[in-house]
Amino acid sequence: MTAFMAFLHHVAAFALVAALAVELSLLRGEVTPAHARRLALTDAVVGMSAALVLAVGLLRVFYFEKGAAYYFHNGAFLAKLALFLLVAALSIYPTLRFLAWRKGAAVDAEDVRRVRKLVHLELLGVVFILLFAALMARGIGFTG
Repeated sequence: MTAFMAFLHHVAAFALVAALAVELSLLRGEVTPAHARRLALTDAVVGMSAALVLAVGLLRVFYFEKGAAYYFHNGAFLAKLALFLLVAALSIYPTLRFLAWRKGAAVDAEDVRRVRKLVHLELLGVVFILLFAALMARGIGFTG
């Protein structure tokens, strides 16, 4: 079961990265009503995959791996978790814009630029999450 949970965690993480890349791609040109619908749908995939990453990750921490005491004394794990929450917070504004655009709100070029920048930051955050995951997996950052 431990291997399956690790597999599920990785699949969800790859789905998250893929969905963010699709969002970025859809934000390259003019945001038409069709693009706005695709953005909202893709953002739903971002949200679902992020929720799955978090849920499975927490299950792994508490039930399937080394235990919460180990992970919560590891600086790399804490940095990874904090960064995950920061990336989640960064995603709120784009989500709200995608939903508004889907409902027919005016699409301002400056707003698209701002959303695109936030999605770039989300992807950058994911890169650092991967770095902290690699450090954590090798026991780097252990404080106890």
